[in-house]
Amino acid sequence: MTERKPPGVPFESWVDKQIRDAERRGEFDQLPGAGRPLPPEIESSYDELWWVRRKMAREGLSVLPPALALRKEAEDALAAAYAAPSERLVRKIVTDVNVKLRDMMFKPPPGPPLGMKPYDVETVVREWRERRAAAEGTRAE
Repeated sequence: MTERKPPGVPFESWVDKQIRDAERRGEFDQLPGAGRPLPPEIESSYDELWWVRRKMAREGLSVLPPALALRKEAEDALAAAYAAPSERLVRKIVTDVNVKLRDMMFKPPPGPPLGMKPYDVETVVREWRERRAAAEGTRAE
């Protein structure tokens, strides 16, 4: 479709003719998604970033404010600490996330407040020991 619109021909009829000619040549027959319904996000109200949202969902990405991202990271770190195979690793995981929590407490970013304080390493280690002992006790039964 490299030809130009001839002068004096209304734009709409020229475009319609180009589309009809392409249909006759079969240029629309093998398009991806042909015959399938439009995805729901396209059918709903217009969102100019729909393609960004779809790409992020496909890639498993999310964008959270820094405080919420750190809160999620801290919760994941606590779960990882409880599942750690050694006390040394529990201490390392909790200490590493505490550094990030303290940094954000003293230099808060824009957005919602963090609403968390650093974990008490000794409390987490004690809970880890209790959980480990309970899990070993249920295996022995």
